[in-house]
Amino acid sequence: MPRTKKTNLQKMPIVPIRGMTIFPYMSVHFDIGREKSVLSIEDALDDNKLIFATTQHDMEKDDPENVADINTIGTVCIIKQVIRMPNNVLRVLLEGSYRGRLKKFYDDAPFFEAEIEILKDDEKDATLEQKAMMRGIADLFEEYVSIGSRTAPEIISILNDIPLPGKFCDIVCAHMLLTTEQRQELLEQIDIDKRLEKLHYILASENKIVKLEQKIHQRVRREMTKSEKTYYLREQIKAINKELGEYSDNNLTDTQEFRKKLEYLEIPEKIREKISKEISKLEREHRGSADAEVSRNYLETFFDLPWNNSSKEKIDLKNCAKILDKDHFGLEKVKDRIIEYLAVRKLSSNLKSPILCFVGPPGVGKTSIAKSIANSINREFARISLGGVRDEAEIRGHRRTYIGAIPGRIVNALINVKTNNPVILFDEIDKMGADFKGNVESAMLEVLDPEQNKNFIDHYLEYEFDLSKIFFITTANTLDSIPRPLIDRMEIIQLSGYTEMEKLQIAKKYLIPKQLKEHNFTPKFIKISDEVLKKIISTFTRESGVRALEQKIARICRKVARKKVENPNLKSVTITMDELETYLGKPVFKYELANKKPQVGIVRGLAWTQVGGDTLSIEINVMNGTGKIDLTGKLGDVMKESAKTALSYVRSISDEYPIEKDFYKTKDIHIHIPEGAIPKDGPSAGITMATAILSALTNIRVREDIAMTGEVTLRGRVLPVGGIKEKLLAAHRAGIYNILLPKENESDLQDLPKEIRDEMTFTLAEDMKQVLDIALVKQDIKKISANSKKSSKAKNNLEK
Repeated sequence: MPRTKKTNLQKMPIVPIRGMTIFPYMSVHFDIGREKSVLSIEDALDDNKLIFATTQHDMEKDDPENVADINTIGTVCIIKQVIRMPNNVLRVLLEGSYRGRLKKFYDDAPFFEAEIEILKDDEKDATLEQKAMMRGIADLFEEYVSIGSRTAPEIISILNDIPLPGKFCDIVCAHMLLTTEQRQELLEQIDIDKRLEKLHYILASENKIVKLEQKIHQRVRREMTKSEKTYYLREQIKAINKELGEYSDNNLTDTQEFRKKLEYLEIPEKIREKISKEISKLEREHRGSADAEVSRNYLETFFDLPWNNSSKEKIDLKNCAKILDKDHFGLEKVKDRIIEYLAVRKLSSNLKSPILCFVGPPGVGKTSIAKSIANSINREFARISLGGVRDEAEIRGHRRTYIGAIPGRIVNALINVKTNNPVILFDEIDKMGADFKGNVESAMLEVLDPEQNKNFIDHYLEYEFDLSKIFFITTANTLDSIPRPLIDRMEIIQLSGYTEMEKLQIAKKYLIPKQLKEHNFTPKFIKISDEVLKKIISTFTRESGVRALEQKIARICRKVARKKVENPNLKSVTITMDELETYLGKPVFKYELANKKPQVGIVRGLAWTQVGGDTLSIEINVMNGTGKIDLTGKLGDVMKESAKTALSYVRSISDEYPIEKDFYKTKDIHIHIPEGAIPKDGPSAGITMATAILSALTNIRVREDIAMTGEVTLRGRVLPVGGIKEKLLAAHRAGIYNILLPKENESDLQDLPKEIRDEMTFTLAEDMKQVLDIALVKQDIKKISANSKKSSKAKNNLEK
């Protein structure tokens, strides 16, 4: 039977508490900040210092409204101490006196108040059965304290001196680490016998859990070494899961995550088996070991690869053309080729991606047009720079046996873009090298071959990965340093330099708006006229592209930015021709203009350089000597051979001109090309040197308004050369409008802008006779011929 005395009801204030249960004979400190709770404390202080403390059901609820929000059974407490803190917070010390049951709740008061039924335990000594239960609880509690070390051992001696079973039970409950539900359940147990039984059961269960926790802790500690201390928490979680015999999706181990990924991965069965063995190997390895770390890194790389993930390609020819036109000015042939490929791709999805190679001078837009291609077809873009790469492992990766092994650049690019069909740009493919670690060019042969790259094997992965879905694009400044087998695998698209008019439009439409935006200027804050831009293009830059031009515009923006900071009221700035040197300094370049008058032994040639075309003078001096030939101007081997060929041709036709028969024995010939610090090579100055040599030997002047380019043979044939567009643009800049070209270069004239082509006159020569007939001043030829006839007649008269 219950041994509880029931007293009358008593009205008193209530304080709801969160996450804590107060037992009788228990003292506790806590802070009170809720307005109603503060008023409840103050009301109790004014009366008898009694307050009913009960636990909320929902700890997150800030303002309990009725009985449903709190437990009806709590503890009547005496307020022992109150300390007023800042912000109207009270720090109170409550001491539990006896249990109480909430009978009636008053919600009209400014604070929590209710009628409480007082529930006091009988103060009779324990029965024999209760004493036996109390001893058992005391033993269990002593064990709980010894193995858990969570409670002061002195409490055990206090318990032995408590004769009342209810008080004994409440003091034990107050010193145990229990859940809120367990504490409330013990508080609500009014029957003392049942309370003792419940406490005995909870203590026995807690001791088992604490022992199990210690067992897990000791096992983990035994397995742990100094190098594994960082993994202590994870090992503890694993050990707990092992004891419980269960895992959740949110607590998978590394190997389980790998197996789960492998299950959904669509790969060949042969690769699946090998990866499964690798995962099993990782399971057997100790977590902190070096081999485990190598295996884990390898598996993470393997599963990061986009084996089955592809971008959804969108091919809309009008939209693609719009994007290409928006991003790039000119380059019409390049754009047409790209649109043609996309059209075929739209008709046939089985078409193997071609390997496009954009070849052209720096700054003409090779890299940026590759980005535009990726954008126009909705594919991811990755750029791999090959400039200076010498190690084959940069492409194929390192084998896992090496310390610090990593995959090659292609695999890393695929991991970064997370798709298996991106647009990958190999930038500066002509700048690759080779050393004792392997030939990078040989590795690229497999990557850029549509027939082989389907089964590409990275040394780090050791498995085949299909690269055939990738749209590869390469760029180069010249094809000279690229091996022929590699060139054969690519479709070459030549990008020539821009004309001055094209540079002007690019500057106005792209470069100036871009720099104004980057320097935080409004679109019309800096005004640069077309004439000023042309001056910048012609005298401050010398390039086929527009990179240096953009740098000059940026330099102007920086100067203007300083003016703006010094004068915040500045509304706009106009760059005039007179101020140009203030912003950019003195002009850097000066193009050679046409000769002012015909001269002997000086002929204007046309040259191609990596930064565009240029004109150059070839000068010949003939002096009495022993037949020596001097070649100066830092000429390459090909150019020296071309000079010798030109001289041999002139010797072969010396009978047709007033040239001494033994000049090659009695005359020294000096061939010089000015700007001697600049290396020069190639055969395209052949006809120029032949003309200049003939002019110097015969004293026949060469026209000042003509320039020429072409290779010459021993028999006087004129062969085609490259770089025609750049050379003709250079001639146009120099004010030379009469051009001699090889006949076989006639088709190259179509690359020249129409407005420039219409201003110039072209003579297409098949042999040197045509060249000499156009280039030499006819008056001099007639005069020399007349003098030659007089000399012959006089000689004949003397003989007679």
